[in-house]
Amino acid sequence: MGKKLMETLSEHGRLGIAQQFDYSKFLLYSLITQSTAIEGSTVTEVENQLLFDEGIKPKKRSLSEVMMNLDLHNAFQLSIQFANQHTDYSLAMLRELSSAVLKNTGSRYNTALGTFDSSKGDFRKVNVSAGSSGRSYINYTKVEDRLKKWCSEVNEKRNELLKSRESYDKYLFTFESHLELLTIHPWVDGNGRTARLVMNQLQFELGLVPAKILKEDKAEYIDALIKAREGHDPKVFSFFVMASHIRNLQAETREFKKSQEVSDDEMFSLD
Repeated sequence: MGKKLMETLSEHGRLGIAQQFDYSKFLLYSLITQSTAIEGSTVTEVENQLLFDEGIKPKKRSLSEVMMNLDLHNAFQLSIQFANQHTDYSLAMLRELSSAVLKNTGSRYNTALGTFDSSKGDFRKVNVSAGSSGRSYINYTKVEDRLKKWCSEVNEKRNELLKSRESYDKYLFTFESHLELLTIHPWVDGNGRTARLVMNQLQFELGLVPAKILKEDKAEYIDALIKAREGHDPKVFSFFVMASHIRNLQAETREFKKSQEVSDDEMFSLD
């Protein structure tokens, strides 16, 4: 799969797809739309473009859907700033990112163990089920210690990879970081959006074309997460995301080539 990735990235780079004007903007809008779609949003990429660029709210979409997308857009602005500044990962950073993701859609929870607010990025103070099998995510009392360990390992590895030219290793690291953050499940809500955001933040920082999980692949994505977590085998998840990313890049390359052929035909017809 490493060879296929490098061939795909090479062609993508040779064609200069990522260097096109506004490519980064539309890629960002796609990342946001696909991530929120996995969580149930029906807002389209075109609707988000109008929402983000012109402030035009999509008709026939709920307020919660609109706010979910606006929140993630703002969270990405913060995330990209962290990536550009090579900011070290910390519990404070994770709280800030999660708070941005859930700024307008988060909730306040009152439990026997205390009050916490997901819109402020507070870590959970309750245990959370991991499905109908009876499994649960780690005990809430262990969340902060696991996150400190995660931050330390991520900081060490990303500083090492910033000096490397091996894209395959970089991608694997970002996918495994995504998986581990979801496995810790630090928050009551927004774990998926925040984990995908962090994955993309690492990819931006490492100079990679960011990977996105398409809403059409939601079932496979969740299945890969479960198998990797329960089987203690991160490769199951990493290989799924890698294969998905390769397919997405190849599709993007095909569309780019097709558009160039159309442009050439139009030019000849004008002659």
